[in-house]
Amino acid sequence: MAEYDYDVLVIGAGPGGYVAAIRAAQLGLRTACAESRETLGGTCLNVGCIPSKALLHGSELFEEAAHGTLAKFGVKTSGVELDLPALQGEKANAVKDLTGGVAFLFKKNKVDWLQGHAAFRDAHTVAVAGKTVTAKNVVIATGSSVTPLPGVEVDNAKGLIVDSTGALALDRVPEHMVVIGGGVIGLELGSVWRRLGAKVTVVEFLDQLLPGMDGEVRKEAGKLFKKQGMEFKLSTKVTKAVVKGKKVTLTLEPAAGGAAEMLEADCVLVSIGRRPNTEGLGLDQIGLELNKRGQIETGHDFATKVPGVWAIGDVIPGPMLAHKAEDEGIAVAENIAGQIGVVNHDVIPSVVYTMPEIAGVGLTEEQAKEAMAAKGREVKVGKFPMLANSRAKTNRETDGFVKVIADAQTDRVLGVWMIASVAGTMIAQAAQAMEFGATSEDIAYTCHAHPTHSEAVKEAAMAVRGKPIHM
Repeated sequence: MAEYDYDVLVIGAGPGGYVAAIRAAQLGLRTACAESRETLGGTCLNVGCIPSKALLHGSELFEEAAHGTLAKFGVKTSGVELDLPALQGEKANAVKDLTGGVAFLFKKNKVDWLQGHAAFRDAHTVAVAGKTVTAKNVVIATGSSVTPLPGVEVDNAKGLIVDSTGALALDRVPEHMVVIGGGVIGLELGSVWRRLGAKVTVVEFLDQLLPGMDGEVRKEAGKLFKKQGMEFKLSTKVTKAVVKGKKVTLTLEPAAGGAAEMLEADCVLVSIGRRPNTEGLGLDQIGLELNKRGQIETGHDFATKVPGVWAIGDVIPGPMLAHKAEDEGIAVAENIAGQIGVVNHDVIPSVVYTMPEIAGVGLTEEQAKEAMAAKGREVKVGKFPMLANSRAKTNRETDGFVKVIADAQTDRVLGVWMIASVAGTMIAQAAQAMEFGATSEDIAYTCHAHPTHSEAVKEAAMAVRGKPIHM
C-alpha cells in the first residue's frame, strides 16, 4: 500500500496549477489538483485574461465598424448597433470552451480534480471539502485576488463600484466610467468600455501610467490613450466613494496632499493591483511564514523551506503573469520528478492588450543604464517607428515604435520594448532571442518576412548599430 494517496497534490487550478498538475502526470506521478471553483482555469480563464480579451476584440470590431475604419477599406456599413448581450455571450462561450478544455486535459492525463477549498493539516496532509488526502509533495498555486481600496467598497452585483470581475460582466455601457489605477488591467478594461461608448477617466496615484514599464513607452502610451479620448488625472488619489441612487461620487485629492475635488460617475472600476491568495491555507500548520509583501519565499527550484511543499505563480515573488506561472508550473513538476526545471525570470515578457498593444521584455532603458553604469559600461538604443513599417502603414496601424536596448560593449540585447497593433505577438521573437543571448546584430541579420510588423524589430536592431534602412 502506498505511503501517500498522491505523489503530487497541487492546490489551485489556475495557469500555474493546472499546468503543474498536467506536467507532473505526464512525468508518471500520481497527481491530484484541488480547486474550489466550479470550473478549472483559475482567475485567468474564468474572470481574467481570457474573458477580457474577448471583450477587447469585440469592442475593437465594433469601433472599426461604427467609426469608419472599415469604410476606408471599402466595407460599407450603416446603422451599426451594439448588441451587448451577444458580446457577453461570445465571451462566455470562449470561457466555456477553454475551461472545458482544461477539464478534458485532466481526464486525458489522469489528473484527479478534488473540488473544494484546500487547507494544510500538516506538510503532507491536506483537507479538501471535508475530506483528508495525503501527498508526498504539495504545490501551492493559489494565485491572487484584487487589492481592495480603503474607502471604496466594491459591490459587483450592483454594477456601480466594481473590480475587474464586475467590469467584465456589466449589462450596460456606462455613461461615465472612472478607472482607479492606471496599470494594465485598468487600461485594458477602460479601453473596452470607451470603445463601446463610455466616457472614461483614469485616476492614477503616480505621475505616469503603467508603472514598471519603459519610461518612453509609458509617455507614448499616455499620449495615444488621450488621443483616443481617455481622460487622465495623474498624481491623484481616491479617498472616498459615496453611492447615491445610480451614481457614485468620488473624493479625489492630489497624491502629494492638497484640496479635495469631487468626481461623479455611474460606474467605478477599482484596479489598483492584486495580492497573493494565502489566507485560509493553514500555512501556520506547517510553519510557513510570509514575507513583507504577503508572498511565499522559495528557492530557485520553487521549494519552500518546508520539505515537500512547493509554491509557484502569484503567491511567490515576481510579476503576476499567467505565462510566468505556467513556466513555473512545468519547472516545479520537473523538479519534483527529479529532473531539472528552470525558469529564466530575466526574460518574462509583459503585454498590455490595448489598441495598439504595448509589450516589453527584459530591462527598461532606465534599468539598463543603471545596471551597465554599475559595471562601468554604457548602453546603445535603437528605435524604429511603426509609421515607417510597410505593413503597419498599409493597415493604417502606424502608432507606436520598437525599441531595442543593448550593452554597448558586448552588443547583447538587454531589453526590447514596443507599441504596435500586434506587439503581444511580436515580443515573442525578442524573448526567444534574449533567451539565447542574442546580440542586436543577431536580430538585425536574421531575415524577416516582408511585409510584416515584425520587420520593425529587425530595423530597431539595425538602429542600435546606426544603420536602419527605412528611416
